[in-house]
Amino acid sequence: MGVGRFVYTPILPLMHTQAGLSADAGAHLATANYVGYLAGALAGILAPALVRSRIALRGSLALLTGTLAAMPLMHTTTAWGLLRLLAGAASALVFVVAAGSLLHHLRDHPPHLSGWAFGGVGGGIALSGLLILLLRPVADWRAAWWAAAALTTALAAASWNLRPEEAPLAPPAKAKAKGNGNGNGKTKVSGTAGTHRHFGALLVSYTLEGVGYIVAGTFLVAAIGQGSEEWVGSGAWVLVGLAAVPSAALWARLGRRWSRPGLLFTALLIQATGIALPALVGGTAAALVSAVLFGATFIGVSALALAAGAHLRFPRSVALLTAGYSAGQIGGPLLVAPLLHHGYDRALLLAAAVVLAAAASAAVLRIGFPHRVVTEGGRAAPTGPEAATGTTLVATTASDTHAPRSRALGHSRGEAGRP
Repeated sequence: MGVGRFVYTPILPLMHTQAGLSADAGAHLATANYVGYLAGALAGILAPALVRSRIALRGSLALLTGTLAAMPLMHTTTAWGLLRLLAGAASALVFVVAAGSLLHHLRDHPPHLSGWAFGGVGGGIALSGLLILLLRPVADWRAAWWAAAALTTALAAASWNLRPEEAPLAPPAKAKAKGNGNGNGKTKVSGTAGTHRHFGALLVSYTLEGVGYIVAGTFLVAAIGQGSEEWVGSGAWVLVGLAAVPSAALWARLGRRWSRPGLLFTALLIQATGIALPALVGGTAAALVSAVLFGATFIGVSALALAAGAHLRFPRSVALLTAGYSAGQIGGPLLVAPLLHHGYDRALLLAAAVVLAAAASAAVLRIGFPHRVVTEGGRAAPTGPEAATGTTLVATTASDTHAPRSRALGHSRGEAGRP
């Protein structure tokens, strides 16, 4: 999924110079992919059986690979846009099924293991950057897409026999109505104005992050490449992926010691710095530092924001947060498209400003954040990040079907290790 969805970023400069793709058209192709990703995620909500379907997984892997292989065969922006739309939908379904399987089979293991597994997205980013870095001197944009398809085929073959999540057992009617007698039944937050205020600040922050992150995620390689040697852009994308591999597990461990709102604020400041750096400083060193800062935060921000939403027990927090994030991703490239006629520096600076605004909203979230939320039964929910990175990252698919399990897992770990 990391290759299929993100290889477009290092190939984009080649399509600009060799395929005649304009800056505006490049932004629209990116938007098509993000619309497809949201559509695939919504399919996982509306048809929960897809999450537990091996046929859905294999079909999505095949479709994703096919869209990459077909890109060089098309010659119009419309056709490319349709292929990227399908690639987005397929990659979302791959993520839904794989994440459901992961959380199901690792639910009795430490949460940081899930974080490492989700680092596979970063691994795909790194491989896609390395692939284009090696091919750029000897091949054109068509060969780059075919090579990406071959790489995706190999990874799909390795994951072909992944066991999807098993169908849940229906709880007894009495337990469904009353819980288990130990306060572990369904919990609801009492609808306080403070909770609504905090969730509103979180929603604004995460939506703005969707706008800022995706601009960098789409145009960072092209921006770095316009003022550096050819290898620097693809090399920077490799560093983005390598930094992303351990980031989910790292932020999960940090969340055991510090509050999520504080960590979210810090991560957003770091990310804004990384996005703005190539536009403000320039040079190879700044580009590589930018790549590391961006790669180390974008998955962590998702994990922290979604975990904070689940902690607030706001109704359908996962779906609402992901809807805002997805809307930001769709709107981000369109927002900066008029600026691309003058290069990428202005677009990166605007993206950094948007992420800074997200950090400001996260700072508001820190004020009076309810670290202990009173549930319907009058019991205070645990405060730690136990549901943390691995369990909440599945929500980036916009699926609320996994939220009960992630909250239950977090609760059990809180009982064992925290007050």
